[in-house]
Formats: sequence, C-alpha cells, structure tokens
Amino acid sequence: MKIVFDDAKFKADIERICAQGTDYIDAITTWCERNNLDIEVIANIIKKDPVIKSKLQADAENLNYLKGGAKLPF
Repeated sequence: MKIVFDDAKFKADIERICAQGTDYIDAITTWCERNNLDIEVIANIIKKDPVIKSKLQADAENLNYLKGGAKLPF
C-alpha cells in the first residue's frame, strides 16, 4: 500500500506545532502519532529538508542527545 504524502503540509504542520513552544523532536513525534504513521515513513522527508534537519539537530544538541558539532546521518 502506497502512502500519499504532502511534504509542504507536513512542514507547515511541524512549524505550527513548534510555534506553540514544542521542540522539533516532540513535534515530529506528535505529528506521526496524530497521523498514525511510523517515524521511519517521514525519515526521508526530513533527510531531504535541510531546514527541518538542522533544527532537529539543534534540538538534539540542546537536549544532549547529540554532542555539539556531531552530524545527523543523511
């Protein structure tokens, strides 16, 4: 079964959730739960979007999930 996915809507939804004070890690997780999707389904979207990827990386560094200067896999 192929999933129809709108990249622009995903990005807009994530930005809207983050504007309410949520970090990107929680916003993406919340979005996936609300839309009944595994995070792996949107991993390629995140990998291709340098803006969300960099914001996600900054959140991971701030939460000490990633050492400063380390890179997320592409």
